[in-house]
Amino acid sequence: MSTAQAEQLAAQLLNLTGDQRQGLPTPVFRLVSQLTPMINVDLLVRDDAGRTLLTWRADEFYGPGWHIPGGIIRFKENIATRIAKVAEEELGCSVDFSPQPLAMHEIMAPHRDVRGHFISLLYLCTLRTAPVPHLEAGSCSPPKNGQWQWHGCCPHDLIRAHEIYRPYIQSARASK
Repeated sequence: MSTAQAEQLAAQLLNLTGDQRQGLPTPVFRLVSQLTPMINVDLLVRDDAGRTLLTWRADEFYGPGWHIPGGIIRFKENIATRIAKVAEEELGCSVDFSPQPLAMHEIMAPHRDVRGHFISLLYLCTLRTAPVPHLEAGSCSPPKNGQWQWHGCCPHDLIRAHEIYRPYIQSARASK
């Protein structure tokens, strides 16, 4: 493919994406995630009892399991805005957070190209408002996708990509 052809194709693709600040159409997002690492924020939400708030995830990329709520930063979106949107979209609440990330991790899925490389920024958060009650997992087993639950220790069924966060979840209880 010539440079001119590549430029023409790139221009067509940009015309199809709409406002990139609102997120990309799924096929375009999948393409971009195969070409470059994604940067995301993960919210380590703790309460006064030392518990960690996790959400249930069951999807084609990570399978079923508990994970720390998080989201990919959109084009020209600042970190504080993405943290607020993750709290609202995944938990139905608002959070306060430390301005500096607690940790930064590079996450790679060696056998997957789509959504296969992330730079993850972990932020320590506390609830400003309570999560929505109708999404609480309670005694539901297995939980439904998107439900939340407080955990006093790290669950055995944490998604594999978030195993890097196990020490942070375990230390939450130890620090109280």
